[in-house]
Amino acid sequence: MTVVNFEALQQYRRDLHLIPELALEEHQTHAYLLEKIKSWQNDTMRIRTVPELPTAILVRFQGTDPKRTIGYRTDIDALPIAEQTGLPFESTHPGMMHACGHDVHMSLALGLVHYFSQNQPKDNLVVFFQPAEEAKSGGKLAYDLGLFTDEWRPDEFYGIHDQPDLPAGTLSTLDGTLFAGTAELKVAVHGQGGHAAYPHLVKDPIVAASELIMQFQTVVSRSVDPIKGGVVSIGVINGGQANNVIPDDVYFEGTVRSMTRVGLDLMMKRIRQIAAGVALANDITIDVSLESGSYLPVENNSALAQLVITFMQSRDDIDFEVAQPAMTGEDFGYLLQQIPGVMLWLGVNDTHSLHSPKLNIDESALLPGFEALKSLIEWRMAH
Repeated sequence: MTVVNFEALQQYRRDLHLIPELALEEHQTHAYLLEKIKSWQNDTMRIRTVPELPTAILVRFQGTDPKRTIGYRTDIDALPIAEQTGLPFESTHPGMMHACGHDVHMSLALGLVHYFSQNQPKDNLVVFFQPAEEAKSGGKLAYDLGLFTDEWRPDEFYGIHDQPDLPAGTLSTLDGTLFAGTAELKVAVHGQGGHAAYPHLVKDPIVAASELIMQFQTVVSRSVDPIKGGVVSIGVINGGQANNVIPDDVYFEGTVRSMTRVGLDLMMKRIRQIAAGVALANDITIDVSLESGSYLPVENNSALAQLVITFMQSRDDIDFEVAQPAMTGEDFGYLLQQIPGVMLWLGVNDTHSLHSPKLNIDESALLPGFEALKSLIEWRMAH
């Protein structure tokens, strides 16, 4: 019986942390994963890649007495962030970093593939290595390409996301919506620039953009039920090049988030209405782009979530906490709209947040994370 140990998981994680790659460009990552997976291949396993989504990998195990197909998904891409950890295995790709823990997610998935290659599961098992979670809607791309048809379609899907705020190795989830749905906001404000000394002769896009950004904050405070909440945050703004010249255009980008699809639709509607009003009031043009893609709320299936929680709480060897909903976004939400399943947090105990250039996860979380996932899958197959 194969034992997946801490040293192996740590090596996977560090190897992958060295080579972060952006959405749909995960070629080196793909090669590393595929080499490991093929080294464990046997007659119970099938490996699938597709040219239309070349960095995706699916691994299917034939069950000994299958009654269902269990799915497990990991994401594989990284973020355009310059790492500042100073670790000996710091990113070797300038301006890219596994700052959201996908190196952790992949190491756990490799552990599962290795284990089940030597311990044939009772039910069928599909492990999906998914590109493009951080951008470009990789989950939706895979689903729309038909990767989950026939014997490759799970009856239930599971995934994990690391959480710096939880103690290392602690698992957590809830019965309900775990993560928010998100929309990418891009705004172009087109005015008429000129000399800053003659503001009456221009149509100032900076003033209009400032008004627009402030008015967007009323979407949550005055249009959304305060019990349900939401987020409108601006992360990028560009406009002008000289302090005495009013520019023609201002561009800014941000994120819109809600725990429900209805809430997200309402917020996007109000943003468009506000933009139209500010454009009229300032006699300028405002173009608004709002794309939610596959970043829907991560809604855990209630029946499966209750089973997962009951299992986790019953095990003395698993540290478990019932989670609180978070405004984190995840494109696993799209897959959970198509296939029932559950996403869980895995605590990695760090003072730095996800997407921080200084994120440094506690690697002691790796083995208990793997053991909890492996035990959950085997328990589910027995019930």
